Amino acid sequence: MVREQYMTTTPGTSLERPKNEYVYKIGIYGWRKRCLYLFVLLLLIILVVNFSLTIWILKVMWFSPTGMGHLRVTKEGLRLEGESEFLFPLYAKEIHSRVDSSLLLQSTHNVTVNARNSNGEVTGRLNVGPKMVEFHSQQFQINSKDGKPLFTVDENEVVIGTDKLRVTGPEGALFEHSVETPLVKAEAFKQLR
Repeated sequence: MVREQYMTTTPGTSLERPKNEYVYKIGIYGWRKRCLYLFVLLLLIILVVNFSLTIWILKVMWFSPTGMGHLRVTKEGLRLEGESEFLFPLYAKEIHSRVDSSLLLQSTHNVTVNARNSNGEVTGRLNVGPKMVEFHSQQFQINSKDGKPLFTVDENEVVIGTDKLRVTGPEGALFEHSVETPLVKAEAFKQLR
C-alpha cells in the first residue's frame, strides 16, 4: 500500500522529499508501442489499397446508378445495348431488338432456341446450323403480318393457307397422285398446259 506523506516547509528551508518506492507507468512503452504503430500502419495501407481496387473495379466495369456497362436496368426489365457475348445459356421470357435495327444472333457452330414447359422439359427446338435449319416440335407454322396462317406442318399434314398457290420453275409441279382443286387458271394471255 502506498502511503503519502504531507510535509509543510517554510520558505528558504530545503527538505528532501521521500522517494516513492512504487512508481507505476501508465501506457504502452517499448517494443509493444512499436508493434502497435506498425499494426495501425499496416491496417491503413490495406484500407487504402482496398479502396483504390474498389474504385478501379467500378471504373473498369462501368458501374453507374442505372446499370453496368451496356446493361441498363429499366422498369420493363434489362436493356442491353451494343454487342454482348454469352458464355453460358441465356434464359429470357422475351428478347427484343431496337425498333430501327434487327436482332442478330451469331455463333461459330449453331444457334439453338429451346421452348420449355413448366417442368423444364423441352417442347420445341429451333436449331440453325451452318448447312441446315431444323425445327423439332409437334407443329410448325408460318403466319402473315395479319396473323393468318400461311404454311402449317404437323405429323399428319402440310397445309398451305393462301388464296393463291403459284409454283414457278422449269418443271412446274409434279404430283404422284390425284390433285383436287376448285379452279385451275393460267396467267393472263398465256396458255394453260
